[in-house]
Amino acid sequence: MLKILIPTLMLVPTTWLTPAKWLWPTTLLHSLVIAVASLTWLKNLSETGWSNLSPYMATDPLSTPLLVLTCWLLPLMILASQNHTTLEPINRQRTYITLLTSLQIFLIMAFGATEVIMFYVMFEATLIPTLFLITRWGNQTERLNAGTYFLFYTLAGSLPLLVALLLLQNSTGTLSLLTLQFSNPIPLTTYADKLWWMACLLAFLVKMPLYGVHLWLPKAHVEAPVAGSMVLAAVLLKLGGYGMMRILVVLEPLTKELSYPFIIFALWGIIMTGSICLRQTDLKSLIAYSSVSHMGLVVGGILIQTPWGFTGAIILMIAHGLTSSALFCLANTNYERTHSRTMVLARGLQMALPLMATWWFIGTLANLALPPLPNLMGELMIISSLLNWSWWTLLLTGVGTLITAGYSLYMFLMTQRGPLPAHILALDPSHSREHLLIALHLIPLLLLILKPELIWGWTA
Repeated sequence: MLKILIPTLMLVPTTWLTPAKWLWPTTLLHSLVIAVASLTWLKNLSETGWSNLSPYMATDPLSTPLLVLTCWLLPLMILASQNHTTLEPINRQRTYITLLTSLQIFLIMAFGATEVIMFYVMFEATLIPTLFLITRWGNQTERLNAGTYFLFYTLAGSLPLLVALLLLQNSTGTLSLLTLQFSNPIPLTTYADKLWWMACLLAFLVKMPLYGVHLWLPKAHVEAPVAGSMVLAAVLLKLGGYGMMRILVVLEPLTKELSYPFIIFALWGIIMTGSICLRQTDLKSLIAYSSVSHMGLVVGGILIQTPWGFTGAIILMIAHGLTSSALFCLANTNYERTHSRTMVLARGLQMALPLMATWWFIGTLANLALPPLPNLMGELMIISSLLNWSWWTLLLTGVGTLITAGYSLYMFLMTQRGPLPAHILALDPSHSREHLLIALHLIPLLLLILKPELIWGWTA
């Protein structure tokens, strides 16, 4: 673990001591080296238990893919942000990169933690850099409102979790993930126990976000700079799913009955947010709502607690992380050229930027879960495990899948097809930096088709 964590920590002094003209190349290369080194975590996935064990941190087949995704994302965020921060003073650029690095440090420690309290502290710590990114580097004046929403939704959800964890520590005597799974099952009988169950899951359901507590997400996404949107969609939402999978071990006998309303909410949310996507005018808002819809499937897959559901959930989390992040990058390349996120104003871009249209096409197809992409593998596993639970879910997931295909194609047609509008006179050509950025998102996604056991979790 330290082989990755210490270089990431050293990226902070590197950022502040590098000469101005070498700032972006140096940090990019440094973070790329860390990302490549993190791939070594994937080498021992045949074991189902913990590996790379140290007193405080460890990896296992559930956290490894998420850790690698976290490390992979930092160089991509640096690549994506280079253009829109060029006009800022150099110290602000350095602060920006430092915030992104600190986010990666917190995330590595959250996903690698063996102690639930450490996971909780890091889960909360990720709030601070994200909040700075949204409120300082956001685009509109709305950004303060978005930051407030983001902060208070997450805090209101996660304070009960802290109380629940302290109660758990009191009753079992340990909060180590290594030993929690072997502790005696707690007889959860009283109403207070049902409240405790709720408190344990609420923080993660808000983070996911579950439909109904999702209002902070579109605001945060629309107002955040591109790197903020990328890390929010790709990794921060996955903290919720990861935390749920970890904590469900302890909540055993109750989940069977108490999870009904949440599964229904999640599946209903797929249809509702999909329908919202169909009438969006704002490109980033559309991609943000589509994240809520995909995470609804993940919540359903985790809460029915079958091996297939878990596997589908983790595959979908990784695939959605890469896809959604790539779509935000593409939306940003459009925004940097047309300075508007309204889809009606920038149509027919395939005529002007044909190679960008190819990336848009692949990204859109990944978003609507085209076979044989990992997105489809995850969705199919979740849908089949939900079907095994109750065949009524086929109705909701089926309609959800149709709507997803609908709004994905709508997004592609609105931005790429049709005649170029008359008011677009001069467009920057697409830069190799942007092509590299999208390629580094979509090539790993395509390569995962060949070796899916990297992201299967425990079920392999």
